[in-house]
Amino acid sequence: MDFVIEDIISLTAALVIGGLIGAEREYHGKSAGFRTMIMICVGSALFTLISGRIGNSGDRIAANIVNGIGFLGAGIIFREDNRVKGLTTAATVWAVSALGMCVGSGHYDIAITGFVLIMCSLLLLTGLTKQIQKFNQTRDYKIVTQFRNRTLDEYETFFETCNLSPTLRHQQRIGTEIAGHWRVHGAVKNHEKCIKHLLNDPEVKEFTF
Repeated sequence: MDFVIEDIISLTAALVIGGLIGAEREYHGKSAGFRTMIMICVGSALFTLISGRIGNSGDRIAANIVNGIGFLGAGIIFREDNRVKGLTTAATVWAVSALGMCVGSGHYDIAITGFVLIMCSLLLLTGLTKQIQKFNQTRDYKIVTQFRNRTLDEYETFFETCNLSPTLRHQQRIGTEIAGHWRVHGAVKNHEKCIKHLLNDPEVKEFTF
């Protein structure tokens, strides 16, 4: 049996690293959480360990880890309310597999550095992301109102007076009513100003944002 103490250390380190990142994902209710990240990190370490023992043909095993993780990450990404969800978790899965490969190959210095950077990105940059979104946030608006000529043009002009940038995606007329769907970009305070006005507009029969 050629199983050495360093292999045990590598797999244990992969379990700890994957578990810590997975705990952060689990805490935030993401689809790939605690156990999933452990399996990805330990699995990547195992593949890297075995590829080292196989020899030259094992290089293909390590290379194919990236492809396999790509398929796994693609399953995490989904669309909800015209928005793409799960990109951060999918990227984290990809990064965790890289950490597992580092640990499995014995490059603990790279693994630790990568782990610190990934955790800092997940924990510390969330607040910065929210601050950036305050300056420019994208929202999808739907307004249903009584049909009149140039009705939707009036609301598009209203978006612009609120310092927002609207793009009319599609419109639909049902009987005497017309529904407009816009994707609107702008600062959060301008969105709030716009929403407050539309909620108090007696002409608006239905409004989602």
